[in-house]
Amino acid sequence: MEILAPLLQYLISGLTNGAIYALIALGFGIIYNATTIINFAQGEMVMLGALCAISIYHVNPSLPLAFAGGVAMVTVIGLVFERLALRPVRDPSPISLIIITVGGAVFIKGIAMLLWGKDPYSLPPFTSNVPIGLGPATILPQNLWVLGVGALLVLFLEAFLRLTLVGKAMRACAYNPRAARLVGISTGRMVQLSFGLSAALGAAGGILIAPLTLGVYDMGTMLGLKGFSAAILGGLGSILGGVLGGLLLGVAESLASGLISSGYRDAVAFLILLVALFIRPQGLLGGKQ
Repeated sequence: MEILAPLLQYLISGLTNGAIYALIALGFGIIYNATTIINFAQGEMVMLGALCAISIYHVNPSLPLAFAGGVAMVTVIGLVFERLALRPVRDPSPISLIIITVGGAVFIKGIAMLLWGKDPYSLPPFTSNVPIGLGPATILPQNLWVLGVGALLVLFLEAFLRLTLVGKAMRACAYNPRAARLVGISTGRMVQLSFGLSAALGAAGGILIAPLTLGVYDMGTMLGLKGFSAAILGGLGSILGGVLGGLLLGVAESLASGLISSGYRDAVAFLILLVALFIRPQGLLGGKQ
């Protein structure tokens, strides 16, 4: 029992972090399916979600309003980012667009530093902060919020893409953009929608994790890289793959931090990324290229 207690605690912590990585990975996958590019500004959407929600909460201390307002604001930012930074490019090759997203990430981080400064900000937990006993381990209510809301968002995304007309149009653009244009689907509008949807997922992840950590202007960089690692591990563009990759990455990271040393926490994510690229570059659930 004494041996199982820390392992269960590491598992709970890993699943919580993995749920956030999964949401970020899904954001990468949505944009990749629509444009075949990697949006390296995705991590900054996580940061903006946390800081926008914290700012709204300080004006009106209502957590539901802060959550909805933060997601809405970052969704608009995602739509504007695609419209102003990517659509005007005359040579929209994947490498050019990827470089633009890297520059956009640096620009957004700089603007956030000017607006919020370098000090960290906190957001209160959604419900009680009293730990809940789970056998030999404990779990915070906020961890349950992260896991529960994360699962609901994944189910919503799956239902949206498979059951709605707009979702089916986005999938059509991902499978065959030329055929989608021939049947009257606006690929430009679908691409912009994918950026908005991706930004919303990132913002939701940032708000969910803000009560467990702190909102600060540079929090998105590392979260974005780990979300990218999760997307590659699970299979870039696969919803189930993104979820699986995020959870596996979070658990592996937590176990390495607890059993070996916390100094290896960040290294594990990138080691797993390298191993996945060498052994199975299409990811665990990705199709062969």
